[in-house]
Amino acid sequence: MSSPPPTPPTQVTKPLSFPTEVCRSERQEERPERAHHRQQPHQPQQQEERPRSLSSPLDTGQRFSLPPSSAKPPLTPSSAPIATSRLVPGLAEGMLEKLDLEDEVVEESESDIYTRFMKSHKCYDIVPTSSKLVVFDTTLQVKKAFFALVANGVRAAPLWETKKQSFVGMLTITDFINILHRYYKSPMVQIYELEEHKIETWRELYLQETFKPLVNISPDASIFDAVYSLIKNKIHRLPVIDPVSGNALYILTHKRILKFLQLFVCEMPKPAFMKQTLGDLGIGTYSDIAFIYPDTPIIKALSLFVERRVSALPVVDESGKVVDIYSKFDVINLAAEKTYNNLDISVTQALRHRSQYFEGVMKCNLKETLETIVDRIVKAEVHRLVVVDENASIVGIVSLSDILQALVLTPAGLEKRKESVAE
Repeated sequence: MSSPPPTPPTQVTKPLSFPTEVCRSERQEERPERAHHRQQPHQPQQQEERPRSLSSPLDTGQRFSLPPSSAKPPLTPSSAPIATSRLVPGLAEGMLEKLDLEDEVVEESESDIYTRFMKSHKCYDIVPTSSKLVVFDTTLQVKKAFFALVANGVRAAPLWETKKQSFVGMLTITDFINILHRYYKSPMVQIYELEEHKIETWRELYLQETFKPLVNISPDASIFDAVYSLIKNKIHRLPVIDPVSGNALYILTHKRILKFLQLFVCEMPKPAFMKQTLGDLGIGTYSDIAFIYPDTPIIKALSLFVERRVSALPVVDESGKVVDIYSKFDVINLAAEKTYNNLDISVTQALRHRSQYFEGVMKCNLKETLETIVDRIVKAEVHRLVVVDENASIVGIVSLSDILQALVLTPAGLEKRKESVAE
C-alpha cells in the first residue's frame, strides 16, 4: 500500500501523554471513574480536581479513536495526580451517585434503572483515554481504503471531505459488500469500480441524490441519546465528534455501550424483567430468518446482506441444524486475501481462514433469562446470539440492538418500531 491516507487538518497526530492509571483490584479494575468533560483553561491549578476518565472496559475489540484533543487534554507534570491505590473504594459509587437511589423508591424505580443510568452519564464517560481512529479523505481510492481497514484491524472509518472541511460520512464493510454485489460479474472479469474508483466517486454513484448528513453525537450528549440514535437510525457505529473543534474522538458501538453498562449492573437494583425468559419477553427476531447453507456461493450471501439488511447469516445443514455463521465482518477477509474477484466459491471455503480461532456459533434458547443472555453476549464479545431449539435448529436471532432496546429504550416508553418499506 502507498502512503497512508490523509487525515483532517484538525486531527491529533501525536499521542497525548496521560498519567499512570490508578491501581485497582479484582472487578474494580474494570470500573470507570466518573469523567469530567469541561475544563477551565484559565485555571490550570483546578485540573487536579478533575481526574481523567478511566472508563475503558477491558478489551472490547473497539480501538478506533484518537486520544481526544479537546475533551481530554494532557495533564502537566505539576498537575498530574500520582498513581495510588487508595482511590479504589467508591469508584462504582462515583459513577452511580447521580442516580440518587433511595431505599423507599427502589422497588418502584427499578424497572427503568438502566434507562436512568444511561441518561445520567455522558458519551465522554465511555470514550477510552487512548485508542485508535482511522480517518479517510474522500479522494482516497476505494480499494486502498478497504485494505487500510484490514491493515488497521478496524471495521469502519469516518470520511473527511477537504473541500467542506468536515466529516461527511462513514466507510464501512457494508460499502465493500455493496460494491461487490453491484459490480461483480464473474471470476474472469475484474471489478473496475473497486480497483479504480475513489471514495467520493462511489458515494456519488451509490447515494446519488440521497445524501444525508452524517449521524454523529457530541461527547456531552447522554449515553441514552447515543443508544436512541443507534437504534432509531439503524446504524452500528456512531462517531463522537467534538462540536467545537470538529475533531472525531471515537466511534461508539452497541457492544461498547452494553459492556459499559454491564460493569455496573451488579451495583444497581435488578429489574424484574431480567429474570424473565427470552420467550416471555419476545426479544429478538423470530420470523422470516435469513440463512444460508454450507455450499451457498459467497455472491448469494452478499445479495442476502444487501436485500435483507441483516448483519449475519446463520449457516444450517440439510437437517436445519445451525453449524456456522457468516457475518458482514467475515466479508472483509476477501479484501485481506485479495480473493474478491472470485465470489462463486462457497461460504465454507471462504470461512476456512478462521478455522483456527473460531469457537463456534454462540447460541441461546427461549427458556434462558435475559440476565443470562446479556452476560453471555457481553463475555463472548459477539454482536448476536442464534436462538435454537432442543435440536439445535434455528428459531431466531437476538442482537445487541434488541438487548439495548429492551434494557434502555422500552422501559423509557420507546417501543421498538415496526420495519417500514422505506427503510
